[in-house]
Amino acid sequence: MDIILNGIPEHIDTTKVNITVDELLRFKKFSFKMLVVRINGELVRKEQYSTATITNGDNVQVIHLISGG
Repeated sequence: MDIILNGIPEHIDTTKVNITVDELLRFKKFSFKMLVVRINGELVRKEQYSTATITNGDNVQVIHLISGG
């Protein structure tokens, strides 16, 4: 599966037709608690990570939110 992840072409080594956001986060080892995820410009809520799917050619953004002072 080939997607655009944060503006960079990325190959996901899977035989599946699609993967969930949760699967992508595990595959890429994104472990930050505060994330914003968009698939093709559409916001994905955290409670949808296990059901929202990513397919070949999708444009995915995963943004890490950092707080501090």
